Amino acid sequence: MTIDPTLELARLRASIDNIDAAVVHMLAERFKATKAVGELKAQHNMPPADKSREAQQIERLRQLAKAADLDPDFAEKFLNFIVTEVIRHHEKLQGKG
Repeated sequence: MTIDPTLELARLRASIDNIDAAVVHMLAERFKATKAVGELKAQHNMPPADKSREAQQIERLRQLAKAADLDPDFAEKFLNFIVTEVIRHHEKLQGKG
């Protein structure tokens, strides 16, 4: 049985599109949660960044990536990108950004 490459490509791309949509929705939920954290930190004059928590999260994400057969370095870069944006939001909530 021969697979039509054009149909297979369309099927694979539709799957990628669905995954991308899920990623965007998950990031939106994550940022809702981190906004609540930032507001709590601002109310109680807590620092916007928590290096200890960040290190724990990086190690956790690296382990999850390994278990999922994803490059842990890529996962770490992805998390660092997100954390940088979260800290920027927290600083803004505290009037520092």
